[in-house]
Amino acid sequence: MHDLENRTAVITGAASGIGLALAQRAAREGMRLMLADIDEARLAAAAQALPLAAEAMYTMRVDVSREADIAALADAAFARFGAVHLLCNNAGVGLTRLAWEMSAADWEWVLGVNLWSVVHALRHFVPRMLQQAEESRIVNTASAAGLLSTPAMAAYNVSKHGVVTLSETLYAELKAQQAKVGVSLLCPAWVPTAIHTSERNRPERFGTAAPPSAASAACHARMGQAVKSGRLTADDMANAVFDAVAADRFYVIPHARIKQAVRLRMEDILEDRNPTPLPEKQ
Repeated sequence: MHDLENRTAVITGAASGIGLALAQRAAREGMRLMLADIDEARLAAAAQALPLAAEAMYTMRVDVSREADIAALADAAFARFGAVHLLCNNAGVGLTRLAWEMSAADWEWVLGVNLWSVVHALRHFVPRMLQQAEESRIVNTASAAGLLSTPAMAAYNVSKHGVVTLSETLYAELKAQQAKVGVSLLCPAWVPTAIHTSERNRPERFGTAAPPSAASAACHARMGQAVKSGRLTADDMANAVFDAVAADRFYVIPHARIKQAVRLRMEDILEDRNPTPLPEKQ
């Protein structure tokens, strides 16, 4: 897709980080926006700063781990704008813990936000997008963690691996039907966002995470430092996404150096080697 002016974008996790950068770039492209986030106050502040007329933008508090919320988002988007041309399933959370220290609620929260939200969105958006005469595109935000297996991030890794294979499957299915709906998969590495403080938005129904062990706390501190020191920004991620949309490109991996680790993992698999330990920061 090249001409995005007056087309409609739906973006989850739009109040901050990559989601906000996607919204800002979409606004510069002249798109109409349906923005969703669980943090209603921050979402309202973000939307107010966007250079769009009120009739070209709508915000909605959405807990993406709930299918009913995703269904309501889809209904609202199509009711207000008539069509959806760019669907960015971007909302995501992280929790740094050793695998055996994560509770069932921890897993349910991370998988609910990162993976089930995409599952729900495909169910409620894709059938209507397929009926549109115009081209449209789905952009799923996974992570380099969907291509690798970083220690102390078990639930996050599982969720993002799930988004990767779900997106690849969706791509193949849509191509087989010669659909006008395209797919792109964003896999960032470290980007200076607030992903390492995700628990600030953890819904009450999931409770609170148990205090981390010393080992998990040390991993969390290293992860936080890695996030803060990321050299590519959320704006860089948004620009990479829109470049991919224009070029009809599926894989969007802005951190080129991470491909070395991905290649090594693939070689481990193909050569029947034990997994090579990852460096602490890619």
